[in-house]
Amino acid sequence: MGETLVRLDHCQEKDIVAALARQFALPVNTELSDEDIEDELVEQLPIGYARGNLVLPWRLDRDDDRLDVLAADPLRLDELDDLSTVYDAEVEVWLTTKTRVLELINKTYSKRTKDVDLEKKESDYGEEDEDILHASAEDAPIIRFVNSLIFNASKSKASDIHIEPGDKDVVVRYRVDGVLKEVRRAPKGHLSSIIARVKIMAGLNIAEKRLPQDGRIRRKIAGKEVDMRVATAPVAHGERITIRLLDKSAVSLDLDSIGIAPDHLRIVRETINRPHGIFLVTGPTGSGKTTTLYSALSEINTPDLNILTVEDPVEFQLPGISQVQVNAQIELTFARGLRSFLRHDPDVIMVGEIRDLVTAEIAIQASLTGHLVLSTIHTNDAATGITRLVDMGVQPFLVASSLVALQAQRLIRRVCPLCCKAVAPDPKELEEMGIIPEAFYAGEPALKVPVRDAHDAPMPIVAPDGYELPPLGTLWAAEGCDKCNGTGYRGRTGVYEILSVTEEIRRLAIRNASGAEIKRAAIAQGLRTLRDDGAHKVLSGITTIDEVMRVTAEEA
Repeated sequence: MGETLVRLDHCQEKDIVAALARQFALPVNTELSDEDIEDELVEQLPIGYARGNLVLPWRLDRDDDRLDVLAADPLRLDELDDLSTVYDAEVEVWLTTKTRVLELINKTYSKRTKDVDLEKKESDYGEEDEDILHASAEDAPIIRFVNSLIFNASKSKASDIHIEPGDKDVVVRYRVDGVLKEVRRAPKGHLSSIIARVKIMAGLNIAEKRLPQDGRIRRKIAGKEVDMRVATAPVAHGERITIRLLDKSAVSLDLDSIGIAPDHLRIVRETINRPHGIFLVTGPTGSGKTTTLYSALSEINTPDLNILTVEDPVEFQLPGISQVQVNAQIELTFARGLRSFLRHDPDVIMVGEIRDLVTAEIAIQASLTGHLVLSTIHTNDAATGITRLVDMGVQPFLVASSLVALQAQRLIRRVCPLCCKAVAPDPKELEEMGIIPEAFYAGEPALKVPVRDAHDAPMPIVAPDGYELPPLGTLWAAEGCDKCNGTGYRGRTGVYEILSVTEEIRRLAIRNASGAEIKRAAIAQGLRTLRDDGAHKVLSGITTIDEVMRVTAEEA
């Protein structure tokens, strides 16, 4: 109403401020100059927050822990708890006019052109990155710091950003190709501002420091839409944040491009084109299970199929597929979503993860009543996926009747083709990898369990595009160059083992055989293990023995 009265010339802004000050018993300051505002206070507050809430911190009394804040709208005073959290001080509000606070915000932020330790010069980003750095010339250095972390992580093809408080500073690490690497440090005093900035971007409560929170950010980076999942957690030295980057343009949802060998791929395609049954993908977090399932769904996604998914979270939106995100706050669980799907005439159902008995039983019921079910489970190999369901409480005969195939997988780093060097491997290493040393040194087929073609004949070793076979009697080893940031590796691919549920495997499952017993039977029927698949990729020049041994250490 005050703005309307001013617009109709019934009164002036300062009259409205005086009336509000009397009503709310607040002091007034309409004469403040931009020279009176402490620069370090502005550094910690995003300009978008200041403008959106019509507030500007201008003085901090460190002896009394009191923060003086200019504000134009006393009805928003509850939101000033955010400022109390950011500055760790009690907030005292001074009323001023809307015109004056906006004028001071614009002047104060626009004059801050001096670089500080946390900043990266805008010229380092390039014009194409104005999307994530929009208005960075007037934003506080903390905003530019967080933006630079996200930009550089995307540029480095990092999957995660870790912001971790230490005793004296804040450590920033990127996970690139599955390996964490420290990239930056910041003064400990900036931790609360960095955390607050990320929380604001993710729509989280910046005043809540005691409980973990989860949120999402969507930003344009170099013209590409990038989704980010944000997780916070209270730790010993403050709050830590992990940001998972989901760059749709960097992920190929194509079964032919994720490293599945031809013989495995035939089994996968036969499985996902069946009218019913369960296809389980197993492996630890970060092993590419979701990408495999999305690739499978993309392949069978046709207008004549009704495909529904329940996920936690929905990482990529697939056209033509109905996707539901789990929400624990409203009790929307995997089991509840799956149970609902059965009333929607589905052909194919994808469940992000089978975590409990209820979800497992509904998935099995769906598969036995004419639906194809795709899901994941956390086990080290394919065989123990069977026993894991039994351990959850599912009857063994139901497991045996519903499962069609299980695929275990890991992600391994690709060797950098620009700097890799040829080395002669130790015969013991070859043996551990499932490579016959005598045949290898003689240039003959050397895999104990080779990849086979459609006629069950061993396939020759061929280097994929962009790679070369190593010289006779050698294998590639990681070296390190500028292109791979000195790691010796660039990018990742998968190693896989796929277990078809044959009659023999069903009999073992029904009599509740151990995972080891099931795996031995599968190997006798021709199963290629994760390490066997890794050995094929080593001989093909894609990766190194060290990398495969690291990722498949549990098979030793």
